[in-house]
Amino acid sequence: MKRLIIVAAVSAAALLNAACVTVIGVDADYRWTGGNAQPFDDAKRDCRRAVGNDDEGATAFVQCMAEKGWTRVRD
Repeated sequence: MKRLIIVAAVSAAALLNAACVTVIGVDADYRWTGGNAQPFDDAKRDCRRAVGNDDEGATAFVQCMAEKGWTRVRD
């Protein structure tokens, strides 16, 4: 029984760690992090459509991504 609990705890920790994703941009100046977020490519596409430009540094774009679970972090 104790062994089963240990295996369950290790499995849960692995799943929690897998839920957090970091995506590094092409210019590598910024990266996006998200836990339990909408898939990155879908969120990026939707926000580009909503904001109307490709500037990922625009405040509206960053806010849109945040609503989808992504946070922009400067390296």
